[in-house]
Amino acid sequence: MADAAPPPAVKTAPKPRDQHLRDMADCIRFLSMDAVQQAKSGHPGAPMGMADIATVLFRDFMQFDAADPHWFDRDRFVLSNGHASMLLYSLLYLTGVKDMTLEELKRFRQIDSKTAGHPEYKHADGIETTTGPLGQGIANSVGFALAERILNARFGDDLCKHWTYVFVGDGCLMEGISEEAISMAGHYKLGHLIAFWDNNSITIDGPTRLAVSDLEIERFRASGWHVQEIDGHDTDAIRDAITAARAVTDKPSMIACKTIIGFGFPTKAGTQKAHSDAPGEDEIAGARKTLGWDSPPFVIPEPLLREWREIGAKGRAARMAWADRVKAAPAKLRTEFERRNDGKLPADWQTAIAAARAEFIASGKEMATRSASGAVLDHLAAAIPELIGGSADLTPSNNTKAKGMIEIKPGEYGGTYMHYGVREHGMAAAMNGIALHGGLIPYGGTFLCFSDYCRPSIRLAAMMLVRTIFVMTHDSIGLGEDGPTHQPVEQLAALRAIPHLAVYRPGDPVETAECWEAILNTPRQAALLALSRQPMPLLRREPGNENKSAKGGYVFQEADGGERKLTILSTGSELHLAVQAREMLQKQGIPTAVVSMPCRLLFQEQDAAYKKAVLGKTRARVAVEAAVELGWERYIGLEGRFVGMHSFGASGKIADVYKKFDINAEAVVRTAHETLAEVAAL
Repeated sequence: MADAAPPPAVKTAPKPRDQHLRDMADCIRFLSMDAVQQAKSGHPGAPMGMADIATVLFRDFMQFDAADPHWFDRDRFVLSNGHASMLLYSLLYLTGVKDMTLEELKRFRQIDSKTAGHPEYKHADGIETTTGPLGQGIANSVGFALAERILNARFGDDLCKHWTYVFVGDGCLMEGISEEAISMAGHYKLGHLIAFWDNNSITIDGPTRLAVSDLEIERFRASGWHVQEIDGHDTDAIRDAITAARAVTDKPSMIACKTIIGFGFPTKAGTQKAHSDAPGEDEIAGARKTLGWDSPPFVIPEPLLREWREIGAKGRAARMAWADRVKAAPAKLRTEFERRNDGKLPADWQTAIAAARAEFIASGKEMATRSASGAVLDHLAAAIPELIGGSADLTPSNNTKAKGMIEIKPGEYGGTYMHYGVREHGMAAAMNGIALHGGLIPYGGTFLCFSDYCRPSIRLAAMMLVRTIFVMTHDSIGLGEDGPTHQPVEQLAALRAIPHLAVYRPGDPVETAECWEAILNTPRQAALLALSRQPMPLLRREPGNENKSAKGGYVFQEADGGERKLTILSTGSELHLAVQAREMLQKQGIPTAVVSMPCRLLFQEQDAAYKKAVLGKTRARVAVEAAVELGWERYIGLEGRFVGMHSFGASGKIADVYKKFDINAEAVVRTAHETLAEVAAL
């Protein structure tokens, strides 16, 4: 267990009960140590320690076909301790996944190889998710397992019934996200999730007892998991444990596997030296002697490679049988399943956006964009059944539960709405797993301030280019009385800094509908909606369904009475302040345009001519946003000015808070004259 002393360094590896399975596992061990040695960096210890577990799992249980790694009903394998990447790469090569060649193993950790230091989604077939930040994988696996159960409830055993297996290390379980994931999986009774704990009691600093004395077994058990403890090098015990875990269908399972890190190394096994050091030629020579391995580096004996390739091919029969079941399914069910499997939206889904937009214009009422988002979702949920909503215990505040959505409950997966509890980090990572699984589109809400708790998962969603949708409300000092602890001021800038993340901050209900449309139209992009708590006026009243927000920024109002002299840029709940300021400036004889910029990322993707036309020729510019200035410099330039936050917020009535920080139309006008004077002095 985690509080036990580490095993001593071993000069001779324990004698196996099944020498043949040991030989098969040694294929993983020697490919891993040879690749790390050639790269002069990497993490050989965990692949060598978990090789026996991986061998039994893939040989006797995993449902997959190396010839078709994207087969929908395959079992998912997640490597949460992503530093053990050579374990996964070795498995992909040995089983015959086409794009994982021996040359790629030899290029481990080299630029543009498929064998990055940590597994990266889409870099090679068979990598189900990007892992490396410890704990992310186990939380992703909860999403994978949830998605499987939700789709199973909708389409039945014939079309969707598989398992999610996840390898986790000591470090994964130390990270706080693991507690959120473990608790969530236990609560929802995810019986098709099996976790293998690589209990080697070693971290980079040394024995785990230096920093942790938790009883991990009891932690899982307390969260409602089925738990077993085994010798992670006893292949019979591994097989029996997996069989027992698969028999328990109303609980997730954790198999605590006592292993020796760097198994086979003559001097480094069982020590922190095995974790992340290149072993050295002498240590590898000693391992070859200890394990009786005569082959030179990167050479796998033909009989063993042939058997591994047979393991990779054995799933073909199951895949073909599944394909036959899909063909035999009732036409309506089959069509819906195949549409989702292909990642295509229903043909008429955009009528939902048009309907919401028409309702907003017909009512003409003030509305918080969080409420507008909820109204859009009422239409979208009916039009796109694969939408899976949720919130981190803020459903009434986030407006994420659409009309008609049924709640997913423990053991009952026929709904489309998740209560994630106060688990923002776990929610975000689980949503990534749902998105990666396929067949569903997840969105989940919390307050924008708590995007900090979600940030590692948001970053990975952007890195993987998956359509995970983060709905973040209470997006500014406009939330009022809750005060600075809950008022985000720097979060927008921090989120916009994440590459590939589309951060949307709509300025009225119509823009909110347009932002939802843009998000759903982009399947390979993570998105975040920043929505207001306070109501704001309906600014967009024109007929038609042109999506102006889809370009990220557009001229909301052009200057009147001559050539544009000033450009005011804004987003969200401050857009109406820009409109008010423009009206005042126009009355003063200053031709002024207002530019709405709901999504900077999309605006940056437009061609130069479009961006120049929107921003205008004038160098007199003002940006207004109830957040920090960082990032606006790109658009306002050296002569421009900013109206916004330069400190944390304050607790009070919304109007009083905006007044305290001088964010109003009058301030915009005053600042406009400053930038006009600056430009005139050039």
